[in-house]
Amino acid sequence: MRIETTAVHAGHVPDPVTGAVTPAIHLSTTFERDEANALRGAYLYTRNDNPNRRALEECLTALEGGADAACFASGSAAAMAVCQALEPGARVLAPADAYYGTIKLVRDVFARWGLRLTLVDMCDLDAVRAAAGPDTRLVWIETPSNPLVRVVDIAALASIGRDAGAQVVVDNTWATPVLQRPLELGAHLALHSTTKYLGGHSDVLGGALVTGEADAFWERVRGVQSTGGAVPSPFDCWLTVRGIRTLPWRVRAQTENAGRVAQFLHAHPAVEVVHYPGLASDPGHTLAQRQMRGAGGMLSFEVRGGRDAALAAIGRLRIITRATSLGGTESLVEHRASVEPPESRTPPGLLRLSVGLEHPDDLVEDLSQALGGAGSR
Repeated sequence: MRIETTAVHAGHVPDPVTGAVTPAIHLSTTFERDEANALRGAYLYTRNDNPNRRALEECLTALEGGADAACFASGSAAAMAVCQALEPGARVLAPADAYYGTIKLVRDVFARWGLRLTLVDMCDLDAVRAAAGPDTRLVWIETPSNPLVRVVDIAALASIGRDAGAQVVVDNTWATPVLQRPLELGAHLALHSTTKYLGGHSDVLGGALVTGEADAFWERVRGVQSTGGAVPSPFDCWLTVRGIRTLPWRVRAQTENAGRVAQFLHAHPAVEVVHYPGLASDPGHTLAQRQMRGAGGMLSFEVRGGRDAALAAIGRLRIITRATSLGGTESLVEHRASVEPPESRTPPGLLRLSVGLEHPDDLVEDLSQALGGAGSR
C-alpha cells in the first residue's frame, strides 16, 4: 500500500462487537480472567499492553516498514529506553548539532550509569569513522538536525555504526516516514517524538521506537518499556492514531509552505542565512534530494543583529505563534538559544520555525512586517 493508504488503515479495523468504524478507547487498566484464571484475551495489564497502544504500534511499524514498534509517554522516554538497554561503560556517538535534550539525557543522566558520550560532526564521515571505536555501542543520528536543519548521510553512517558493532538509531521526528525511512537505509531503530508531526495537533504527548530487527537488543528495549512503565495512556494512543490518518497530506502541505517561506527569507535583507535543505544553496540540498522525499516543514534562520534583533522580530508576529514544539497545524517560532542551556551552540540570532497549514502568503506577510518590511535584495 502507498503511505496515504497505510496511514488511514494500519492498526485500524472496525470494532468486532459493534461494527463501529472509529475504534473504541479502552481505558481499563486491567483485564478479566475466566473461571480457570486464564486471560480471556491478549491483555493482562495496561502497563504491559493495551488495545489502543497495540493499534498505534502496528500503525507505526507499517509506516516505517519495520518489524515491531514500542510506544512511550514522550520522545525523551523513548530515547531513555534505548540508553537503558545499553550495557554500563558503552560509548554513545552523537552529533554535535542535535536536540539538546538528547545530549543532556546521555551526558547528565546516563553518565552516572557509566555511559560515555562522544560528540562529532556527522557531516564529516572520516571524523565519524575515527570516533567509532571498539567500545562504541550506539550511533545516534538526527537528520534533519535540530535546530540547524543539517542533513547527514544515513546509509553511510549506518554502515560505519554496524561495522563497529553498534546499534544505529535515527531520530526521524522532523522528516517523518512520509519523507524518510531510516530502516531502509540501514538503521536499526527509528525514533519519533509522536508529539510532533505524527500526532500533528499539539494536543498529545508521546514517543515511539520502530525496529527493523526483532533482535536481542530490541527485546531489552521492550523490557524497559514494560517494566519501567513510561507508556502513553490509551487516550493518547487513540489521539495519535487519529492524527496519523492525515499525516501524509499535512506533511506535504507543510513542506510546500516551508519552501515558499524559505525562499522569501532567503531573499530578505534582514536575514543573514536560512537553514533549509529545500534551498539549492543549502549544504544539505543534494543529499536531501537523494535521501528524502521532500525537505520538510522545519526551517531556521538567523536574523542580522543577533539576539536582540531576533527577539524584536518575533515580538511583532501576529499569526505565527511564539511557542516551543513543532509539527502542529499552526506555525510556531522559537528563539532556541533562550530555551537551551548556556553552553548551547545555537547562534544567538537563530529562530526556529515550524511551518503549519496556514496560507503561505499570510505567513510571508507576517514575517515581512515582523522583520521590518524591508524589500528584497
